[in-house]
Amino acid sequence: MEKILPRLATQTLQKLLGWFPVVAIVGPRQAGKTTLAKNIVAALGRPSVYLDLEAEKDRRKLKDPYLFLKRYEDHCIIMDEIQRMPGLFELLRGMVDEHRVSGRFLLLGSASPALLQQSSETLAGRIAYFELSPFNLLEINTLYKQEDFWLRGGFPDSLLTDNDEQSSAWRQNFIRTYLERDLRLLGLSTEPAAIRRFWQMTASVNGSIWNGERFASSLGVSGNTVKKQLDFLENAFLLTVLQAWHSKMGKRMVKAPKVYVRDSGILHTLLRLDFYEELMAHPILGSSWEGFVIEQIKQLVGDNLACFYYRTHNGSECDLVLAKGSEALAAIEIKYSSAPDVSKGFYLALEDLGTAHNFVVVPQGADYPLKANVEVVSLVSFLQNHLPKLLGK
Repeated sequence: MEKILPRLATQTLQKLLGWFPVVAIVGPRQAGKTTLAKNIVAALGRPSVYLDLEAEKDRRKLKDPYLFLKRYEDHCIIMDEIQRMPGLFELLRGMVDEHRVSGRFLLLGSASPALLQQSSETLAGRIAYFELSPFNLLEINTLYKQEDFWLRGGFPDSLLTDNDEQSSAWRQNFIRTYLERDLRLLGLSTEPAAIRRFWQMTASVNGSIWNGERFASSLGVSGNTVKKQLDFLENAFLLTVLQAWHSKMGKRMVKAPKVYVRDSGILHTLLRLDFYEELMAHPILGSSWEGFVIEQIKQLVGDNLACFYYRTHNGSECDLVLAKGSEALAAIEIKYSSAPDVSKGFYLALEDLGTAHNFVVVPQGADYPLKANVEVVSLVSFLQNHLPKLLGK
C-alpha cells in the first residue's frame, strides 16, 4: 500500500486554487506533485479530470484541445508534465478569459517558471506558481530518523524505501533518467556524459564558491557552457545557487555565489556514499550537512525572506543570512557538531551585519546560549521554534 504523508504545502495550495483560475505546481520529478494535486482536489470536493501529458493516450485526447477542455469547464483539470505541451498556454489564456473561475486548471511541471517562460508571459495575471520541493524535515520528523532523511534525501521514493540499499538504487536510477531523458525534454542539449561530469564535479566541491573558470578548464569546455549548465540545473531544481550578501559597508566582499547539490540524497549518490557510516568518514560531511540545513530552511522560507551567504576578504564569514529587503534579519552558522567551535570570522560577520538574531545550527540537543547574542539550536528546534518568529508567524 502506498505511503501518503501530509504535506505542509496543502493549505497554501488550497488557498491559491480558491484565488486563481490557473495554479502551477513546479518542482523536480518525483517530488510528489501528482499525489499532492489529486489529494487536494479530492479534499476540496471538486470534480476533476487528470491528464498525464507524457502518456500518448492522454495526448491523443487533446488532438482538439479546445473541444476536450471545454467539455470539462466545470471541472478542475489537472495537467501533468505541462512542459511537454507548451503550446497549450495560449489556449488556456483564452479559455480562462471566456470563463474565469478559480481553480479551473492545475498545472504540474518539472521546470521552473524561468524554463516555462511562455506560461509566465501568456498567462500573466491569471496564474499562480508554487514550488513543491521533496519532503521537509518537519513533514517526516516524527516518522523517520533525521540521519536517515539526511542520507537518503527528501524524494518520497528514496526516503520511504525499506532500506538504504534500495534507496540508493532508486537514486541511481533517478540520476540516470534525468541525464538520459528528462534534461533533454526540458531543453538541455548537452550530452548525458558531459552533464554527468559537470553534476559530479559540483558534488565534489559542494558548498564551495563558484569558480566557472576552474570548471571550464577541468571539463574542457567554455565558460559560457558551464554557466549554461549551472543555470539549467538550477532551473531544473537540481542545484542551489546561493548568492552572496552585498551591502554598502565599504567591505571587500566575496561576490561569487556558492553552489550546492540541492537534495542531500542525490549528492551522496553522486559521491557513491550509500550508507551513513560512509558519509561519516567522508570529507564532504560538513558541507553535506550545511547544504542539507540550508535546503530545509529555504523550503520553509519560500518568498518571504531571501537567503544569502556572507564573506569578506578580511575573514568575516557566515553560512546563511536571512534578509528582508535590504535588512539582514538573522545570521546562521551551520556545524555538524554537538559542541560547536565557532570561528572568529562568524563574530566579525555579526558585527558587519548587525543582525539581532544569530544562531549556530547543529544536528541535535537542547538549545543553549553560546554568547549573549548567539544561540546554539538543533535543526528541528530552529525550524519549529525560531524560524516562524523570523517569518512573523
